[in-house]
Amino acid sequence: MPNPLAHKLNRYVRLSEDDRMCLADIMSPSRMVAARTDIIHEGEDPRAINVILDGWACRYRQFANGRRQIVSLLLPGDPCDPHAFLLDAMDHTIGAITPVLLGQISGTAMQDLTARNPRLDLAFHREALATAAIQREWTVSLGSRTGIERLAHLFCELHARLAAIGLTDGNTCAMPMTQNDLGDAMGQTSVHINRTLQELRGMGLITLRSRRLTIHDPVALARLAHFDIAYLHLTETERAAAR
Repeated sequence: MPNPLAHKLNRYVRLSEDDRMCLADIMSPSRMVAARTDIIHEGEDPRAINVILDGWACRYRQFANGRRQIVSLLLPGDPCDPHAFLLDAMDHTIGAITPVLLGQISGTAMQDLTARNPRLDLAFHREALATAAIQREWTVSLGSRTGIERLAHLFCELHARLAAIGLTDGNTCAMPMTQNDLGDAMGQTSVHINRTLQELRGMGLITLRSRRLTIHDPVALARLAHFDIAYLHLTETERAAAR
């Protein structure tokens, strides 16, 4: 199967066939992780880089009383931090939202690869910078956007990210997150999320049915969300696909 990690890195640096083969060579055999299963826990030693090959996952923190905050979403092609192996312990948990096809790259293999291949080293650094930009935008959402703006922005972002990897059908894309998941990502209750979804539907902006999201008016939704696609650092072709 095509390597979604190579597909993503190729956005930032044009990869050669040798580069793609190097990535394939260092990836461990993939394995399936069941939905709602943790991939790695907070406090564990991150000796390898986890790579989402298929499915959706998330980073989250959970308090002793059960409250959870989802801090980012991981889609096909996303490495779960290419430099995580440099840490002594994970400071968050990564969990599967859907069934996930997972690959892994050992820390030693990553260090060897980036030391001998400057092009892939640059690609991983640029991917990390783009991921940091997404994280900053999530901070802006939690700090400054209203509830309806937060959810609208998340829908705009996810559609754009999925379009960039060829996983949309026009203005429709998968949306496997439950209302509880959305609440955990938006810092709101599931009841509040339900009301906000009804409001977005009532405005004629979206339909969310059978785990599929359709954006009926992308321009109006982006205007409501104060969404500027620039922070995703997509190519011109990917930006066109996301519109």
